[in-house]
Amino acid sequence: MKRAKKLPEGTFLRIPLADGTFGYGRVLGYTYVGFYDYQTTEAVSDMGVISSKPMLFKLGVHLPIPERWVVLGRLDLEGTAAEPVVQFTQNVADFKKCTIFDSAGMEKEVRPEDCVGIERAASWEPHHVEERLLDKFMGRPNAVEEHLRVRFSDDS
Repeated sequence: MKRAKKLPEGTFLRIPLADGTFGYGRVLGYTYVGFYDYQTTEAVSDMGVISSKPMLFKLGVHLPIPERWVVLGRLDLEGTAAEPVVQFTQNVADFKKCTIFDSAGMEKEVRPEDCVGIERAASWEPHHVEERLLDKFMGRPNAVEEHLRVRFSDDS
């Protein structure tokens, strides 16, 4: 069994996508990775250029980080990359019970409406991350992201 490779905070990743383009991410903590709104047709290694782009989303990613995700180097976290990762959980027996929490230790009970636009706590498989990035760049919905959105009743 392959051991999970811990990459230090601030490590930049170049992620090959199915259409031959590249997306970019950055390690924000042990399992958290932020993904930039930056797609290129040629492999880019300039961490300053990458970090100047807006962050699309921050996710928990199932380890190990695949070898096809190329490590570019690291810089100290700054800006939105340094902000805590915010996620929510929702009680499957009672959809009205939600909790928002972050990687800095904040936690509070909220209404489902308060979770709209926040990522559900999950550990994403790397291939699902790649699909989500490509879907975002191509302007189409992502099935996994839609499935993980907050629910307002048991029939959604």
